[in-house]
Amino acid sequence: MSITNNSITNARQLALQILRDIDRRKTYTDIALDRGLKQTFLSPNDRGLCTELVYGIIRRQRTLDTLIDQLGKKSSQQQPPDLRRILHLGLYQLRYLNHIPPSAAVNTSVELTKENQLTSLAGVVNGILRQYIRLNNSQNEPLILPNNLVEKLGIIYSFPDWIIKIWLQQFGQETTEKICHWFNQPPSIDIRINSLQSTLETVETKLIEANLNVTRLLDFPNTLRLTGKTGAIQTLPGFKEGWWTVQDSSAQLVSYLLDPQPGEIIIDACAAPGGKTTHIAELIQDKGLIWACDRTVSRLKKITENAQRLHLESIKILEGDSRNFEQFRNRADRVLLDVPCSGLGTLHRHPDIRWRQTPETVSELSTLQGELLEQAATWIKPQGILVYGTCTLNSLENESIIERFLNSNSHWKIEPPSPNSWVSEFASPSGWIQILPHQHHMDGFFMVKLKKD
Repeated sequence: MSITNNSITNARQLALQILRDIDRRKTYTDIALDRGLKQTFLSPNDRGLCTELVYGIIRRQRTLDTLIDQLGKKSSQQQPPDLRRILHLGLYQLRYLNHIPPSAAVNTSVELTKENQLTSLAGVVNGILRQYIRLNNSQNEPLILPNNLVEKLGIIYSFPDWIIKIWLQQFGQETTEKICHWFNQPPSIDIRINSLQSTLETVETKLIEANLNVTRLLDFPNTLRLTGKTGAIQTLPGFKEGWWTVQDSSAQLVSYLLDPQPGEIIIDACAAPGGKTTHIAELIQDKGLIWACDRTVSRLKKITENAQRLHLESIKILEGDSRNFEQFRNRADRVLLDVPCSGLGTLHRHPDIRWRQTPETVSELSTLQGELLEQAATWIKPQGILVYGTCTLNSLENESIIERFLNSNSHWKIEPPSPNSWVSEFASPSGWIQILPHQHHMDGFFMVKLKKD
């Protein structure tokens, strides 16, 4: 059953239908949620509850499945798909939403079972949820954990074992747990002020007047952070006028590291949807030439739309696979190579990534990243700059790629950020930048500036 009934006024019923949409169509969470909310009429509070339930259940899926396995007579995977999601809805409210009374979580879940042609299983839902409450009230943790550290952390924080293994190897247990905890929190929204159209002070004033929670970010010269409820982004003051755009601060840091200058020829090799492309244009005061490359026409269209809204004219679009572009050889002053990656630094915004990516897909991405880097390096003029970046926390896609490239290209070296630049505060002794989200309160990112002799 697809989401077509705009008469739905029940947040939990809508959440169930959105989860069903995600399961059956393999739709991304944000797309399914947006589609569901647009086609129904809910109060702001119910929209918020629906959003919390959908994102929270996708994030906490492994934990919730383990509870079903332990509390039910059948495992989570043996349950009918709708019943499994109804149990997720009930258990998520009981375990993670303190403002919802346990009785309400149970009763609404039982009603959902009946309303979705599963009346004969209403007793199963009632029994599992009340068993959870009994255990919880008796001071017994309802969730039984294994001794194996990888599985234990995977169940507690709801991540697949392979991601936990990678982070334990790279960061150790304490940092891994902090990263996992951070990724299970709802994200804030960072916006980048278009200094060619407005000022930080003007945008800040307008957003505060619209009753939004706004804070400035230290160091970042043109960034504001929005927390709490914002409503539809497109309706906020200054958006249509091109005064600002949404972009996480760590993604903004990449363009500051690139340090583009007016009049230069700059190539953004994997540009869509254009957040960094338009930032580069703003940083060069829209004076120069930026080639925005991507192989997907629909994604290139978003670059054009963003550039037009922000009133930027220095951007040219090129469709195709950047591995095949020979025409750029020795033409660019600077290249930004923000490669396709596993996205493990953005798991609070895109919770389903943890269930979609696999070690096999990471291996394929690592091969692609190396090929893109080798080709993009041929575009640079002598003494030119290339910045390599990913929004992931996986050394196979980060440090390993750079080390392999430098070992086979002796005329390239790492160029640390200038000591006089505020960007240098984020740099490691090796010269690259790795953003750990729990430390810097922004998306996980890796970036490094390379210079050609």
